[in-house]
Amino acid sequence: MSYALSYLFSSQSSQMLTDPLSDVLSLLKPRSHVSGGLAAGGEWSIQFPRNEGIKCYAVVSGWCWLMVEGVLEPVRLNVGDGFLLPTGQPFCLASDPTLTPVDAATVYAAKRDGGVVTCNGGGEFLIVGSYFALSGSHAGILLKMLPPIVHLHKKSDQAALRWYVERMMEELRHPQPGGFLVAQHLAHMMLLQALRLYISDGSAVGVGWLFALADRQMSVAIKAMHNDPAHHWTLEALAERAGMSRSRFARKFRETVGLTPMEYLTRWRMLLAGDRLTNSGDPISIIAPSLGYESESAFSAAFKRVMDCSPRQYSRGESPDSLSSAEKNKITAAHLST
Repeated sequence: MSYALSYLFSSQSSQMLTDPLSDVLSLLKPRSHVSGGLAAGGEWSIQFPRNEGIKCYAVVSGWCWLMVEGVLEPVRLNVGDGFLLPTGQPFCLASDPTLTPVDAATVYAAKRDGGVVTCNGGGEFLIVGSYFALSGSHAGILLKMLPPIVHLHKKSDQAALRWYVERMMEELRHPQPGGFLVAQHLAHMMLLQALRLYISDGSAVGVGWLFALADRQMSVAIKAMHNDPAHHWTLEALAERAGMSRSRFARKFRETVGLTPMEYLTRWRMLLAGDRLTNSGDPISIIAPSLGYESESAFSAAFKRVMDCSPRQYSRGESPDSLSSAEKNKITAAHLST
């Protein structure tokens, strides 16, 4: 990822840029592997394999059916619709859900015209988007609480995504110097915008920190903990930030987030610690006080309780990080989600 993008997604950048969604994306370290499009015409059906990451798309013209493994009913995607596929399940895009699909590898083996693959001559349907590999070890934190399909189809959602889609199409159709980096920026902004739209949609119901961000009182408390994880936060102080009584705040936080405020704070501190142990080279003697712990022993005990291994094991790769991606996601999903 470029320096500019690293700065944008870094939770260590200025306080003005820090917010919980950016913080968690910083730990997930999304890297846009592929940005491009698919143009299709006539009758067509394409089967895409399982992947580990997030796919984010928008329909530029025409319409199609989307079928995701594990989801009973096909979803019709119309022009202007955006959608996320967060769980990596195999899926199919088709003009008719009853058609027998061809493998995506066959279609995508063809030469691309400006980053757009053509099926059956194109001309009737066009979709653009990106695939994001997640190089952070905490993908389950975000992905576990998202449904297999996040369908953004309201007019307001379409309008919010339109600028990014149009700019990406411009970059694909008319490559210019620096175009690869521009496409990477646009892809990340599309992902962020899609997640923003999803959590601000009143129909998105669930338990976890992501949904709590849509609640003004809960988001104030979560942002306070993210902005200053080393602070000796108390239930009273967080309730005051949220403008609520202590008992009402504690009850609502648990109902909305799935954890008590102090449990959430501890888990967020340990996820930050895990990232620093892996990437910064900082010793425990530096990390522990920077996250609010007065002794290394207290920090190590909290870390082992949350991360299922000691800090030294984690830094040496003798931890959930050394497991397969599927195993890691299963373990880390429990840390900040229900």
